[in-house]
Amino acid sequence: MFDKEPTLKEGAHIFCSKPNGKFNDIIFGTVTGIDGNKIGVNGLRINPVGLKNKIEQGKAGQRSLEILQNPTPENCIFSLIYRVEQENYSDVLDFESDRVVIISPQLYKILDGWIRDSFPEMFNKVLSLPSGSEKEQAKRTLQSRMETLSDKHLKKNIYSVCRSLRILSPVNKNW
Repeated sequence: MFDKEPTLKEGAHIFCSKPNGKFNDIIFGTVTGIDGNKIGVNGLRINPVGLKNKIEQGKAGQRSLEILQNPTPENCIFSLIYRVEQENYSDVLDFESDRVVIISPQLYKILDGWIRDSFPEMFNKVLSLPSGSEKEQAKRTLQSRMETLSDKHLKKNIYSVCRSLRILSPVNKNW
């Protein structure tokens, strides 16, 4: 009934950001071990290169800059709508010096689903193509992939982003 505050233990999910040039990469994963302030993490490291390119081209605003400099579990989704580079992450983080945040299993599944199901590439394609048949096909592909999702939280998150970006026409969906 009442949600308990997540605790740091093996199997818990974490979110962290690490410097990569002027901006930060996003790390999220599962705690594999704890030794004092040091925690072993197995997960993904995401480099939001698409949003970084938008900033360098002057096509993104202050909010985008803030997301790249200070990513959080709540705002990092906005960096995942553009192209990303990803790699497996298996390393040790310091719980005190690295800004490690314990996240819920539900949020972990949403972030993991975005990456594992290649949504950044699909969104980037829709957003970068000029109007026309190619863009319409990219929208249909994105919508088709969303409709096959089994995780209801990921599905709601993806639809919410699509609505806010006005990618898909409003349809009465029963989510």
